[in-house]
Amino acid sequence: MIIESILTTTNLQGQVNCAPMGVEWGEETIIIKPYQETATFRNLVAARVATVNLTDNVLLFAQSAISNPVFATKPATVTSGVVLSDVCAWREVEVQDIDASQPRARITTRVVYKGYQRDFLGFNRARHAVLEAAILATRTRFLPREQILSEFERLQIIVDKTAGPVEHEAMQLLTAYVQTALEVAL
Repeated sequence: MIIESILTTTNLQGQVNCAPMGVEWGEETIIIKPYQETATFRNLVAARVATVNLTDNVLLFAQSAISNPVFATKPATVTSGVVLSDVCAWREVEVQDIDASQPRARITTRVVYKGYQRDFLGFNRARHAVLEAAILATRTRFLPREQILSEFERLQIIVDKTAGPVEHEAMQLLTAYVQTALEVAL
């Protein structure tokens, strides 16, 4: 099963990278599949640890999908990584194996610590829509323009009907990013 998370990794100088990442979830093993040209991949190869952050704050997903924001963090409990401050639960993981034979690597990790901070409120339709929009925003380089615009229009209707202020802010941020990215691509 794929679970949407925000993966935090650090480089050897301690700089934090936040990336939304669907991970293959397991209680003892989590599979991470970053593209090889990303900071996430480079950090996992170098530092060999990560934190899989589980949050219901979709603004964090939106921001990390389109930039490398600086979020409030705290030190991880067992690894040398960091945990997002606005997190429901997290898993600290250590790299066990890296298969870089494909453009999207397959990194097998072992869960070394399970943390909990607060209840997971869940996702309503608007939060799901923002998550889908964030995923689309990361694919503007290779999905057809018409497909992205059509999907954003459909997702906006859901956000308009069911969102709170945070979801509206996240969708506005993603919409502006996608409009700019698609204009640049013309």
